[in-house]
Amino acid sequence: QVHLVESGGGLVQAGGSLRLSCVASGSIFRINTMGWYRRVPGNQRELVATFTSGGNTNYADSVKGRFTISRDNAKNTVYLQMNSLRPEDTAVYYCNARTIIGLAEYDYWGQGTQVTVSS
Repeated sequence: QVHLVESGGGLVQAGGSLRLSCVASGSIFRINTMGWYRRVPGNQRELVATFTSGGNTNYADSVKGRFTISRDNAKNTVYLQMNSLRPEDTAVYYCNARTIIGLAEYDYWGQGTQVTVSS
């Protein structure tokens, strides 16, 4: 089992910045990839930014150049620095950890943190 706890969401004006944090605990040695997703009510959850299994980063086109994913392995923490925020970035943001055991993939999710960007 992997437990994820997000923090750092809130209300910000357009053009502002926020930094989200996600602390992982439990069977972290099984984690293959970690990243951030978001969901607007009525829509499906969408990828925002992730680390690939090779350690590279992957971003949604809509956030490239504005958001940066980073991690501190010593703290078992992944961050999402969000700059130049736009109203359309308003969503609940979820931390994700994926484990691979044999041929089976398991996704773990945090409880989500609300980000609201006012115009």
